[in-house]
Amino acid sequence: MSENLLSVRNLTKVFSGRGSPDFLALDDVSFDLSQGESLGIVGESGSGKSTTARIVVGIEQATSGSVSFAGVQPHRAKKLADRRLRAKQAQMVFQDPFGSLDVNQRLGECLREVIAVHGSPDGLSSLEYARSLLDQVGLSESHENSFPRQLSGGQRQRFAIARALTPRPRLLILDEAVSALDVSVQAQILELLVELREKHGMSYLFVSHDLAVVRQVCDRVLVMRAGRIVEMGDVDEVLLSPRAQYTQDLIAAVPGPGWKPPARRR
Repeated sequence: MSENLLSVRNLTKVFSGRGSPDFLALDDVSFDLSQGESLGIVGESGSGKSTTARIVVGIEQATSGSVSFAGVQPHRAKKLADRRLRAKQAQMVFQDPFGSLDVNQRLGECLREVIAVHGSPDGLSSLEYARSLLDQVGLSESHENSFPRQLSGGQRQRFAIARALTPRPRLLILDEAVSALDVSVQAQILELLVELREKHGMSYLFVSHDLAVVRQVCDRVLVMRAGRIVEMGDVDEVLLSPRAQYTQDLIAAVPGPGWKPPARRR
């Protein structure tokens, strides 16, 4: 049985705003993720899937509940040493790679800046490690001196993945990471993610509204609605034989006659 990497227990998140009523974004969310497993989170806009991911990676703080990695609960990472430790547990890749990158920083400089904080594997200089990361995601040494604006959308997302891999995390959180790409580029990025997971033994938390994509890359899936989990289980069982009415409605809303999710990539 695989080691349990991530445990999320009873997460609640309330957003409060001046002059507006409180908004309950998450309501008692609990799930586990094993080492090397890929878990999809699906649901309509506002279901709480991205909020869950942001709390797991530490961008947001839960109102109540807990997140633990291999049984250890990370606290608010204010010190550099604490941020380094958390970064080696989880990294996030966002939907908009351009918005998450410094447009005035060359790719090589960006990677070496992260390497300076987290270090490189034994025997590799920062330059060698940076080039190794570019190679792993299908970019070349020639991209070291490129700015983000000089890359295509697919290349920017490849670089965003390389940057996320720099601290050598155990968990990669992908928040709609392929939804902004066209179909052919999307397929290439999904293939890359499958290869990286096999190579590094990482776990994925894959947030998406695209049920077909989730079935291709995930082992299990949880379905969220209005901040709560309405169904969770093996990806084939949930998407091909859904029990919850809401899951059935999500699948029925996918365009195309006779649609069913394509088989998972191995």
